[in-house]
Amino acid sequence: MGFFLPTSPSLCFAITHAHSLSYNFTISPQPRSGQPWCEVQGQVDGNVFLSYDCGHAKIQFTSPLGEEVKMTKAWERQTETLRDVGDLFREQLPDVTSENDRVTDPLTLQGRMTCRCEEDGHISGSWQFGFSGQMCLLFDLENGHWTVVHSGGRPMREKWEKDRAVSNFFKKVSMGDCRAWLQDFLVRWEEMSTTMGNSSINSTATAIKHITWILHVVLTSFIITVFLG
Repeated sequence: MGFFLPTSPSLCFAITHAHSLSYNFTISPQPRSGQPWCEVQGQVDGNVFLSYDCGHAKIQFTSPLGEEVKMTKAWERQTETLRDVGDLFREQLPDVTSENDRVTDPLTLQGRMTCRCEEDGHISGSWQFGFSGQMCLLFDLENGHWTVVHSGGRPMREKWEKDRAVSNFFKKVSMGDCRAWLQDFLVRWEEMSTTMGNSSINSTATAIKHITWILHVVLTSFIITVFLG
């Protein structure tokens, strides 16, 4: 679910297809041994490019784009912001799970932030929240409304819609930080695509030359064999 934001097309340079950047947060109140209390998974167009352990500030890059991302100026600020989001969720978790005390196992809190660059250059964004795989709450970035889609999201809405600081924080991260990161990533992505495209062209050209040389040798050998045979 996305909402258009009043931004200039220059913030998202000309592209031929829409692209999205998402961060999936998982907060575990009682993590198992060796399990981080906060995990973040970064995705570009649904493809995972990094995993981040908020508590220990450990990053695992899972694609060439991830390796490129760590070269950007925004990367240090990005990791700080992701850690801040994780800390906020951890602070809020006891209160927003108050109606779920009947549950034996501790609930994990999930948050999904998405920003999307449309083909016309505009940016849209959204937040989704849930518990243990069940989506419960949506945050409308355009009008600041909270929508409960499952009863488990009611405590979150009642707490967060009254807390202007929390709402403003979610808006800032999604409407400001996320779209800036997406722009940087798209620049890197375009550069990578161009480089890979040129490499592919050069490889194809080399292969054609190699095949041509082989055919020339074979043809020459055939002619010699015919004349000397």
